[in-house]
Amino acid sequence: MILATLSTNKAFGGVQGVYRHESRETGTVMTFAVYVPDHAPGERLPVLWYLSGLTCTHANVMEKGEYRAACAASRIIFVAPDTSPRGEGVPDDAEGRYDFGLGAGFYVDATQAPFAQHYRMRSYIERELPTLVAAEFPVDMRRQGITGHSMGGHGALTIGLRNADRFRSVSAFSPIVAPSQVPWGHKALGGYLGDDKAAWAEHDAVSLIEQGARVPDLLVDQGDADQFLEEQLKTHLLEEACLRAGQKATIRMQPGYDHSYYFISTFMAEHVRWHAERLK
Repeated sequence: MILATLSTNKAFGGVQGVYRHESRETGTVMTFAVYVPDHAPGERLPVLWYLSGLTCTHANVMEKGEYRAACAASRIIFVAPDTSPRGEGVPDDAEGRYDFGLGAGFYVDATQAPFAQHYRMRSYIERELPTLVAAEFPVDMRRQGITGHSMGGHGALTIGLRNADRFRSVSAFSPIVAPSQVPWGHKALGGYLGDDKAAWAEHDAVSLIEQGARVPDLLVDQGDADQFLEEQLKTHLLEEACLRAGQKATIRMQPGYDHSYYFISTFMAEHVRWHAERLK
């Protein structure tokens, strides 16, 4: 894989870069962001993956997430992929709505036409991009954490639960915890995977926990003024599933916070430090 550098900027002693490559999994050009703190030659650092939400690209958290100072202090690399394949010939929602198609890959490998050819975000995030990052950046792949927001929180939880041997730490902001039970999930999982709801279970954090998946610990922050809380996010379902299963979890309802990056940026440094403690 040939990596092209689109931009680099010094920040908090490290380097914030944006990169592009041709993806085998999606069959498209993919763009992602990486922040690398200052480090000694030959030193390898832990890595925190951040998965973004509906309509977002790598740029949203890079410009609004306020993670760099915390990553520099904790000496942790921060990787922010895109949320879907993009480009000419990549199918989108037929009605142009924001919650399906471009910007809304839901971190699954689609099996339904016309999406199956390009919408392979699960394989891209779980296999292809980590291989590229390991080859091109000073990461210690034995020390990985994952987090994300909204649809990306769903991705972080499900990818973390399915790959507990790889991720030492898993957290989320405002995640879609049970896509099998909410409108966003019905549309995305049905459109990408078809009507067989058994196939949806491995993309549903609540279902995975109910089926026995475990991680050492979870941290979830959710604003109680989030406009999507009651219909789409249903945080209480995750809390109840963790209690029933004995899954260690800290699930915090934050008074007055909504679904925006004002919320995420408020608690981002705390999440970075939480991951860093577990990635020592």
